[in-house]
Amino acid sequence: MSDTLVLNANGKPLSYHPLSAVHWHISIKLIFLNKVRILEEYSDWVVHSPTSQLVMPSVVILKQYMNFMPQPKFNRYNVHLRDLFSCQYCGCGVHYNEATLDHVKPRSKGGDTSWLNVVTACQTCNTDKGSKIIKPLRNAYRPHIKELENKRRRFPIVLKDVIWNRYLDWPEELVNIA
Repeated sequence: MSDTLVLNANGKPLSYHPLSAVHWHISIKLIFLNKVRILEEYSDWVVHSPTSQLVMPSVVILKQYMNFMPQPKFNRYNVHLRDLFSCQYCGCGVHYNEATLDHVKPRSKGGDTSWLNVVTACQTCNTDKGSKIIKPLRNAYRPHIKELENKRRRFPIVLKDVIWNRYLDWPEELVNIA
């Protein structure tokens, strides 16, 4: 119980990966800066100061809506999520820690590191491909943020508090409580 779930003003999480949770110090700061409203509290956790006490928030909601770009950030996790953690050459499922990023057009041949040129590959296919140009099973593309959010819901999530799932609406069979 050291985190607080932060929701945007529309009631949705700011992010699913990483889940928009902040350390309790930050949640206290947001409360005192009057930037959030408390929706849920940890009933058994109180923070004391010399002049006051505050029940630790479990879920807070921003008072002002934060706009986000419709295009997700290009990073390793988002590429693997776009490709549903499967090798784009042989089609096998790949665990995040074993998955590699492969440049469809190798950097040695002028390929760039971007949504349109990088795919998920298993270590075997990436090694076998080397610096050759091989067409993947599915072409690399730039996903929309909503597409990644929907794909993220297919995978398990770890929550610090069971109450959080009220606001995330994650499939029950994919929820683990820390």
